[in-house]
Amino acid sequence: MHKISEEKFNALTRLSDEKGVIGALAIDQRGSLKKMISEGSGKEDDQGIVRFKELISEELTPYATSILLDPEYGLPASKVRDQEAGLLLAYEKTGYDATQPGRLPDLLEEWSVKRIKEAGADAVKFLLYYDVDEDETVNTFKHVYMERVGSECMAEDIPFFLEIVTYDATISDAKGEEFAKVKPHKVNKAMAEFSKPQYNVDVLKVEVPVNMNYVEGYASDESEVVYTKEQAADYFKEQSQATHLPFIFLSAGVSAQLFQDTLTFAAEAGSTFNGVLCGRATWKDSVSVFAVDGENPARKWLEDSGRRNIADLNLVINQTAKSWHDKITKK
Repeated sequence: MHKISEEKFNALTRLSDEKGVIGALAIDQRGSLKKMISEGSGKEDDQGIVRFKELISEELTPYATSILLDPEYGLPASKVRDQEAGLLLAYEKTGYDATQPGRLPDLLEEWSVKRIKEAGADAVKFLLYYDVDEDETVNTFKHVYMERVGSECMAEDIPFFLEIVTYDATISDAKGEEFAKVKPHKVNKAMAEFSKPQYNVDVLKVEVPVNMNYVEGYASDESEVVYTKEQAADYFKEQSQATHLPFIFLSAGVSAQLFQDTLTFAAEAGSTFNGVLCGRATWKDSVSVFAVDGENPARKWLEDSGRRNIADLNLVINQTAKSWHDKITKK
């Protein structure tokens, strides 16, 4: 069991439903989202992305246990969220410097864990790109960096959610067949690494360990199958065994239906995941509506399709996810 302080326990409770399952909404995208809105609206300003995040927060947080935002554009959205919904704030700079190897992490320079907590956050989220087989110098840098963030969270007594996005430094296409073959190894080994006590992580936000588009029965072309259903199920079980910490799944931009099907598959495989932090699978189709047609049509889309997406997802989560109370106890 992972032991945490009463203050952290209470914060996790605010981020979860009454059963201890996290059904969180993610909209901490920055550069990519701003570009999409600007291209559709023809306006190069920050107001579009700020207002879009507010719309998402207003319309969808009544159906989510919590929302993940960024301090750069998302603070106004945090103010208009449903007050029953908890708040996570991102601490990392968006993206990474592609001019040097290693996809190295970087903090928002004008923020600290202390300031994030003072802004009303119930938890701190940090996104780390990680390749377990990367050069040792690169990974040592990342290990030390995460130790620092974890120490800050311990000092401020606030939960640390670590989001891990895996890659292979030698494979350019993360959605292709070549990476699909190594993805289970990448995801599960990364989870085992950052479950070690020196990082002080409280919840892992992770990818599913396989690319479902290459799983038997889910692949559009059977000639592209990389994993049988049995092999995929084994990887999901291995993932649960790789950590003693609560972990939640990110949607990675797949369709709403595929994400829901994936959660069902995970549960049937014996995965002990504790919820989701789902972004684009819920709201991505509203971005172009907002950018091209404006606020009112986007609001109508969210009231209809957006709510339906999150309601359908909640139904699946309620049937599949386990309570984090099974993995956490107060000190």
